[in-house]
Amino acid sequence: MTKWLEATVVENRHWTQALFTLRVEGASLAFEAGQFVRIALDVDGERIARPFSMVNAPHEPALEFYGIVVPQGPLSPRLALLQAGERLFVAPNPAGFLVLSEVPAARTLWLMSTGTGIAPFVSMLRAGTPWQRFEHVVLVHAVRHAHELVYRTDVDTALARHGPRFRYLSVVSREEAPGSLRGRIPALALDGQLEAASGLKLASDSSQVMLCGNPEMLKDTTAALAERGMRKNRRRTPGHITAESFW
Repeated sequence: MTKWLEATVVENRHWTQALFTLRVEGASLAFEAGQFVRIALDVDGERIARPFSMVNAPHEPALEFYGIVVPQGPLSPRLALLQAGERLFVAPNPAGFLVLSEVPAARTLWLMSTGTGIAPFVSMLRAGTPWQRFEHVVLVHAVRHAHELVYRTDVDTALARHGPRFRYLSVVSREEAPGSLRGRIPALALDGQLEAASGLKLASDSSQVMLCGNPEMLKDTTAALAERGMRKNRRRTPGHITAESFW
C-alpha cells in the first residue's frame, strides 16, 4: 500500500484557461530529471491519482508539475483550482525511463515534445545535465496555438548560458506564428525542416532523440525517424529513439 507524502501548494500559475503549473513544498523526493510521480487528491472518499513529470530539477526543493485541464476529468480540473496553502498528496516513488542515463552517447541530443510533454525536458535544462554529455541540445516544443508556448524563461536562460550549443525550435500547428515552424513534428522530422531550422543533423548515429507527448506524436515521429534509418533505443539493443507517452 502506498504511503503518500503530504505537500502544500505554494503557487498555482495559470498560463491559459487550460494550462497550469503547480508548485508544492513538503514532499522531498530523490529522482532523475525526466522522471514522473503520481500526485493525488481525495475526492468523495476516494484518492484519485495521476502521473505528472517533475518540471523542477532534482536539486530544487519545491516540486513543480505542469498540467492541462481535461474536461470532465476526475483530477485535473480540481488540481487547477487549488490555492496556495491547500494540500495534495505525492507518491514516494518516482519512476520512468525518459532519463539521460538510459540514452547512449552522441554528439547531438534532440528533445521533442508536444504540449505538457515539455515538462521533463525543462527539468533536464534546469539540472544542466545534457551539456555534460552532449555537444549540442535541441529542444522542440509543438503546440496548437502560439500562446501555449510556455516556459520561455527557462528557454531564454539556457540560450544565454549555453549559446550556440542550445537550439530551441517552436512548432505551431493551427496558426501562423512568427518565429515558429508550422505543422507537426513527424512531418518536420521526415522532410528535413527541423534540421534546416537548427543547422544540425538529425538522422545520424551522432544523434539521440527523446520524445514526450501524446501517443499519436510518439508513434508517428518514431515511424518518421525509422524511415530515415533511426531505431528505438533499448537496453539490450541500443538505438536512437527514447520515448515516453504523456497520457
